[in-house]
Amino acid sequence: MEVDIIEFKAPTESNKALFIWDLQAGYSHAYIYERVFSAFSSFGPLFLVKVLPNSPSASPGFYSLVKFYCSRHALQAQRSTDGTLLFQSTPVKVRLNTRQAPFLQLDNQLLSHSRCLELANHCLGFNGWSTRIINLKVLPPDSLEEGQGHEASGRSQEVSGRSQEVSGRSQTTLRYGCLLELSFPQHGVSTRGVAVIEETFSLSGPAVCMQKHSKLQRWVRDKALVHAFSSVLLILLGEGRVMVELRPGDQLRLEDQPDEVIKVNELVCEPEEEEPADLAFS
Repeated sequence: MEVDIIEFKAPTESNKALFIWDLQAGYSHAYIYERVFSAFSSFGPLFLVKVLPNSPSASPGFYSLVKFYCSRHALQAQRSTDGTLLFQSTPVKVRLNTRQAPFLQLDNQLLSHSRCLELANHCLGFNGWSTRIINLKVLPPDSLEEGQGHEASGRSQEVSGRSQEVSGRSQTTLRYGCLLELSFPQHGVSTRGVAVIEETFSLSGPAVCMQKHSKLQRWVRDKALVHAFSSVLLILLGEGRVMVELRPGDQLRLEDQPDEVIKVNELVCEPEEEEPADLAFS
């Protein structure tokens, strides 16, 4: 029996990536993306789907990159779709990537919150897992910088943070921590995740403080869930059967803060993947 293990991390192995050529030019980019995603997601959960126009030196049309979480799914998809019509009137070519490429190397980074949900729902179903918040709170200001004074202010809700003057404007730093439990009832497995996130912003009224509280509460919950999923292993047994196992590790408390505090002010959008170039295929 073949067994595959999926982690909640970006797949880096080259044998999980497929390239599809000879996609006809008579269809829109959006239509091709939808049909490619539909065709290949039937073999297993997908990490990435990109549809790109052919180079100017080639005939008009498109090609696509599809990346799976599981190499067995990629191989099954390649064997089943190569030389077929797929959704058009002429056959397509489907090849496995055979060489590591820089744009496929993501340093085994953790999946985003939305990708964690997609992968869990695809493999386990919407009722296959649940979360419970154990602790969600504003962390005390003395945890920001030891020995530095602070002020607490607010109207409808207490605001704990570090206040300072910057260019004549009053600013404060707000930090939230979250500890939550991620459970898989059908497998009798549960784990925990923790995250700490902060933002520095100008004090311009109670409405701004309320908005910042709401935003940080949502973001820190999402980050804690990503952290919890990072310890989960999905074991695919074939025929749609899935087991859930955990990496060994101690249970977390909110006081056991992560090594890195996520600063909202420094968050940037993830860059788009580079277009594939100079690759070899089998």
